[in-house]
Amino acid sequence: MGVSLGLLPSYFMRHGLLIAALAVLCACGKSSPAPEGTNYKKIVLPGGETVYAEVLIRQQDIMRGMMLRNALAPDRGLLFVHVKQGKYAYWMYNVRVPLDIIWMDKDRRIVEISANTPPCQETNSKKCPQFGGTREAMFVLEIAGGMAEKYGLAVDQVLSF
Repeated sequence: MGVSLGLLPSYFMRHGLLIAALAVLCACGKSSPAPEGTNYKKIVLPGGETVYAEVLIRQQDIMRGMMLRNALAPDRGLLFVHVKQGKYAYWMYNVRVPLDIIWMDKDRRIVEISANTPPCQETNSKKCPQFGGTREAMFVLEIAGGMAEKYGLAVDQVLSF
């Protein structure tokens, strides 16, 4: 079935929403483009997948992390950059979603993973458990809970960024 050229403008006006919706759906299987406006780093995982992580360097940003944020997209994350390599335990106080927490040494080699780390429901921060921090790390990547398993991440793999 063809569309006459004279009907083309009205055809697109009537079906424009459908065409726009189809364009959005076609893009769903692909990773989102790099975010703009803040400090993001492209991280390439061992399987070739890409995650864009917000880079946190200042101590107050590192301490806040995912606190009070409602979601983390599957291809997004937070990359904590510590001044020097050390044993850094993390907690989930005021975090609203489960996270995979991945510790890496100065060579970006995964040294520890806390998968599906649950949010802390306590109102008293002192009652929230700490996770990780048993190995020397310089970088810590937080991604949505379950994504480390989906991406096949494991100790001794190296991430590129």
